[in-house]
Amino acid sequence: MDKLLIRGGRELRGEVLISGAKNAALPELCAALLTDQPVVLHNVPRLQDVSTMLKLVRNMGVSAERDDNGTVRLDAADLNKPEAPYELVKTMRASVLALGPLLARFGHAKVSLPGGCAIGSRPVDQHIKGLQAMGAEIVVEHGYMVARLPAGRTRLKGARILTDMVTVTGTENFLMAAALAEGETLLENAAQEPEIVDLAEMLIRMGAKIEGHGTSHIRIQGVEKLHGCEHAVVADRIEAGTFMCAVAATGGEAFLRHARGDHLDAVIDKLRDAGCKVTPEKDGVRISSRGPAYEHLKAQSFSTTEYPGFPTDMQAQFMALNVIARGASMVTETIFENRFMHVNEMVRLGASIHVEGKVAMVEGVQQLSGATVMATDLRASASLVIAGLVAEGETLVDRIYHLDRGYDRMESKLRGLGADIERLTGAAAA
Repeated sequence: MDKLLIRGGRELRGEVLISGAKNAALPELCAALLTDQPVVLHNVPRLQDVSTMLKLVRNMGVSAERDDNGTVRLDAADLNKPEAPYELVKTMRASVLALGPLLARFGHAKVSLPGGCAIGSRPVDQHIKGLQAMGAEIVVEHGYMVARLPAGRTRLKGARILTDMVTVTGTENFLMAAALAEGETLLENAAQEPEIVDLAEMLIRMGAKIEGHGTSHIRIQGVEKLHGCEHAVVADRIEAGTFMCAVAATGGEAFLRHARGDHLDAVIDKLRDAGCKVTPEKDGVRISSRGPAYEHLKAQSFSTTEYPGFPTDMQAQFMALNVIARGASMVTETIFENRFMHVNEMVRLGASIHVEGKVAMVEGVQQLSGATVMATDLRASASLVIAGLVAEGETLVDRIYHLDRGYDRMESKLRGLGADIERLTGAAAA
């Protein structure tokens, strides 16, 4: 099992290329299932979750080719098995995104209940209720969601869907299903993330009729058929935010090419309040920080919330900054009930953190010390890497397969900025 060995204490300087967003690429790979014409996606990140999704669609009969430049070519003309089996989706919650497109195009689908990071309950009941409102008959049996259209119907029907909570993957599933439904669908309490907007823009390129994406009310006029398209995946705001926190914590200056400052307003505001200089520029964002010297960084309290608020996917990484910043801070997690699993590992590095329910109380310390730590989920992995970059001595991060699910060659990019970090494989990792 691969590990990362980090020798901390170096500033980060230079330029890093931000990859395409995992949380846009995965639904857009599923959107290709909606048409029998070729779809070409550019800027697709090289991630384990992307590889899993490609394996999944190939298992359905889809032709899917990926080159070394981040381009994926898909052709679902010969899709003959609208099913997502457990053995292919047990590590990836995004598999639920196959349900809407398969049901909309073929009138039936069988999708395993998904897996993924162990960060708390992420129920699929909202997906089921929304698709049922569009006329689908769905039962859960033997660990699978089995969906079909009623006898005599050939298409889903438009509906008003008001979810009990804001759900990103639910909004994406409904968008894709509604694109081929009969009549109008209105999504209320819809998620507003940039990845939702990117998916909607791809669907519009395929011939869908969508208005209001990027707001809480999205209106879709269903069409009978979608065609192929060419689309570039939007830059990954969470990867960009992670590198910003890394530079803030270690000190230095970096230009994050392709990063979108307008997608990171809440994070950038907190970084500026912490003492960093963040400047959106043409085709990227520049950040500079005086680094871990105790007086230079000021701890920041924040609460996670739905976009455009502070993202839950940035909570752990910003906490890694708070642990070496001056003063006390309170980090409140409102999205997932089990997303403080990185705290115990940070404490092993010398952090001072106390958790009470949904709140982590952090007291900044002047120095972290290297230790062996274990990643527990995707964003926790990134936070431990940031802490290791600051810590004195060597930090060994175990179970980094979590990291590979969501970051495209992270250690290579960090080395390009001057970090002393290497991947240990095989006997070296033992």
